[in-house]
Amino acid sequence: MQRNILEYLEVTAKRLPDKIAYSDGKDDLSFSALLKSSRAIGSFLAQRGYEREPIAILMNRHPTQIAAFYGVIYAGCFYIPLDADMPAERMELILENTHARAMITDAKGRKKAEKLNFSGELLDYEALCAREIDDNALDEIRERQIDTDPIYIVFTSGSTGVPKGVAACHRSVIDYTESLCDALGFSEDTVFGNQTPLFFDAPLKELMPTIKFGATTYLIPKSLFLFPMRLCDFLNEHCVNTVCWVVSALTMISSLGVLEKNPPKYLTTVAFGSEVFPRGQYDLWREALPEARFFNLYGPTEATGMSTYWSADRVLDAEEPIPIGKPFQNTDLLLVGEDGKRVPDGEKGEIYLRGTCVTLGYFNNPEKTAEAFVQNPLQSAYPELVYRTGDIAYRNAHGELVFVCRKDSQIKHMGHRIELGEIEAAALKAGGVTSACCLYDSENKRIFLFYVGEVEVSALAESLKIYLPRYMLPAVCEKLDRMPLTPNGKKDRKTLAARMNF
Repeated sequence: MQRNILEYLEVTAKRLPDKIAYSDGKDDLSFSALLKSSRAIGSFLAQRGYEREPIAILMNRHPTQIAAFYGVIYAGCFYIPLDADMPAERMELILENTHARAMITDAKGRKKAEKLNFSGELLDYEALCAREIDDNALDEIRERQIDTDPIYIVFTSGSTGVPKGVAACHRSVIDYTESLCDALGFSEDTVFGNQTPLFFDAPLKELMPTIKFGATTYLIPKSLFLFPMRLCDFLNEHCVNTVCWVVSALTMISSLGVLEKNPPKYLTTVAFGSEVFPRGQYDLWREALPEARFFNLYGPTEATGMSTYWSADRVLDAEEPIPIGKPFQNTDLLLVGEDGKRVPDGEKGEIYLRGTCVTLGYFNNPEKTAEAFVQNPLQSAYPELVYRTGDIAYRNAHGELVFVCRKDSQIKHMGHRIELGEIEAAALKAGGVTSACCLYDSENKRIFLFYVGEVEVSALAESLKIYLPRYMLPAVCEKLDRMPLTPNGKKDRKTLAARMNF
């Protein structure tokens, strides 16, 4: 039985030593080089006495950053991925929470690290890779490791402004990798184009299948996502055939007509998630790549990554939302009503996730962990922790799960319970709207709708009257040149909320 993610790398490096594992289009890292660097880093950390503890990694987005991740795991520790472009205040909050005693840096990362309030040891990546590999020490560490040992802590935004660190283990990542690969059909021939920052859990969709199969992942330069024509040039130059992107990255290409002028001609698999894909933009992608396979993915960081998938194997009705499908293998999804009971098919309930996908909780934060990682409300015979997502969904007539909205996006307005996601969905039905975000000003009792698209405010307001009752119509509609996004590509609701009071 596999109990360590590094077993993927060790088998593949022996079989395909010279093949490119990770590249940014300029610098490549082969599987043999990846293995050697990772084991050298692990050896040094072990010799320095670091064991079963967090190690921060502050490096530029580059293939070597991934080698540092695996090196920390070789030492029996767990990595905290930081980013050189991350605000210093956020990094200091993360370091304060984890009490990390060491940080691996590159040249850019060291400059940032030296300005932080960090008293631990700064370790240079290149110097670590030059160390001798201590096979005996690594073997002893492996012998002691079990599959529930943590391997990373990634930080999500906290409602109080303090980030929460989600700790995941070997077992949850292995099960996720196996289920994801089985559902989406990755192989040795897969060439990924990675879009998401490496300091989130989202890159697992590319990083793990790469070392499992001997595939290749290209880390797409962040700057290219501002220039969709050049972005598609990059995809075609490197024969990228698989992308697992946030919706905003895909709509940027389709909304600007790039699919017609310079389509990504090698793409055979397009997986998307994080937010609702506007049907008009989704249809443009399906028309441009009729032979490609499309997948809608859903899942929270607290459940390791993605938890459900929908394969676009049928034509959706004109007004039908894109389903999130069904859970991955060895993952169970419960739809629970406000009474704590399972809801009937067709009715909305909160998503609870159970199985090995559920992570270890929030690092050094027992209070928040107890709020979200709870006893299964559908059984009380034995202890069983499940993750309460705060997401609302229902099962459609096909038995597929359909995401509705966040539970905290439900408001009470003019005596009515309203789901802000329903207003966003109505806006996306208007011709020319490519992105929409709805917020509620509870102090002044007003609904705000921010959107990006060609349609003017007056025309959008008329369109909304077709789909929404009067009490759901926004008091303010504001057209934006560009939807503000968080570092992982989701709508930046905090920035938009500040505009409500300008």
